[in-house]
Amino acid sequence: MNFLRKLAIKRIQTRKKLAHGQEFTTYEIAKSLRQVRISILLFSRDVIFMALGVLSAAFGLESFLLPSKFIDGGITGISLLSSILSGFPLPVFLLFLNLPFVLLGSKTISRQFAIKTIICISSLAIVIATVHFPEVTHDKLLVAVFGGFFLGAGSGLAVRGSAVLDGTEVLAIFLSKKLSVTVGDVIIVINTIIFASAAYFLNVEAALYSMITYLAASKTLDFIIEGIEEYTGVTIISVHNETIRDMIVNHMGRGVTVYRGKRGYGRHGHTSEVDIVYTVVTRLEVSKLKIEIEKIDPNAFVIMNRVKDTKGGMVKKRPLKH
Repeated sequence: MNFLRKLAIKRIQTRKKLAHGQEFTTYEIAKSLRQVRISILLFSRDVIFMALGVLSAAFGLESFLLPSKFIDGGITGISLLSSILSGFPLPVFLLFLNLPFVLLGSKTISRQFAIKTIICISSLAIVIATVHFPEVTHDKLLVAVFGGFFLGAGSGLAVRGSAVLDGTEVLAIFLSKKLSVTVGDVIIVINTIIFASAAYFLNVEAALYSMITYLAASKTLDFIIEGIEEYTGVTIISVHNETIRDMIVNHMGRGVTVYRGKRGYGRHGHTSEVDIVYTVVTRLEVSKLKIEIEKIDPNAFVIMNRVKDTKGGMVKKRPLKH
């Protein structure tokens, strides 16, 4: 506790540029102490995610992809292809090929991100060089699917720890800003070149299996980052908005936001004011919500859009009601 208190006081002094020995209020110390605890908790969480990500990716590479000479997309794929063709160890390529993109990430994203990323990539290279996982299967389809699964899980866990195991996305973010194209477009172009090279230097079959590996990895990565709970934002425009609001709050146990809007219709632009109801529910509740709205107002105008994540509110705090 004394150690944390000293950190909290040091934080206040650094932020306010105050001299040592100056007195602080109990509120200032308590607030700073809470911030220190949160910072330590978040840092510990990031370290755990990064460690699990490195182990998962190393297992996927050593137990599946390397023995069968399959590759993945991105810088990892280039490293695998370079290692297969040259005979040099994979860790060497992972370090040196990712280094320029780590430096780029320190400028385009943040210095903290770059430090965590270089720690992740260096740890992955060390684990691959020193820890030897057994080969699990010789079945090519299983190798492609599960190699991609463990590699994608490792990348996703690293992202959850505020780092990456592959510098491709950093490059994609940089090029998207310079060339006015989407990040997805840049990644597609890069991976197309990688798999075309695999087909030329290895063989078409290896390239096709590698594409399966990439698809498995990307889907697993999305699942790890976004989680099992997918949220849907629902906007409801109805003359029975009060009844619908009451149903969402009292029957489904979810929060709502109500704001004023104007309806426009007809050739002459007739308008009328209306209360618009907005709520966020999980994908498991979407069907139930639609049924309840249909019971109240079959003519209600309902808009649904995907929400990546939520913080606070009543979505995560209260259990589902069915």
